[in-house]
Amino acid sequence: MQASAQPIPVSKNKLWAGRIISALPVLMMVFASAVPKFLKPAGVLEQFARLGYSENVILGIGILELACAVVYAIPRTSVLGAILLTGYLGGAVATHVRVGDPFFNIFMPILLGALIWGGLYLRDERLRALLPLRS
Repeated sequence: MQASAQPIPVSKNKLWAGRIISALPVLMMVFASAVPKFLKPAGVLEQFARLGYSENVILGIGILELACAVVYAIPRTSVLGAILLTGYLGGAVATHVRVGDPFFNIFMPILLGALIWGGLYLRDERLRALLPLRS
C-alpha cells in the first residue's frame, strides 16, 4: 500500500509572500556577505582574523556563499539550496558562539535560516506536502 501525498496548490498571496521572504536572505547573503568577501575591505579582513580564519580562505567562502544563494534562488533547486545554506549558516552560528560574540551576531544567521525555510515553505508546494502544518 503506497501513500501518495497530493501537493496543495499555493495561493498567489502565499506565493508572492514566499518569494519576497525568500528574496530577503538571498539579497543579504549576496550583497551584504558574499560581495564584501570578494572586495576584501579592511573590515572584512579584521573580522576574519578575529573569528580565527586566515585571509586565504575568504575568497573560497565568498564563492561558496554565492553559489549556495544562487542554488536557493533557482526554483527547481531551491530545496537543495536551503539545505546548503542551512549548513553554511550553522557553521556561522558555531563560529560566533566559539568566539563569544554577542547575541545579535549569533541570532542573525538563525534568523536568515528561518527566513530561508519560511519563504520556501510558502512558495513550494512540495515542501508543504512533505511537512504539512495542518492535517
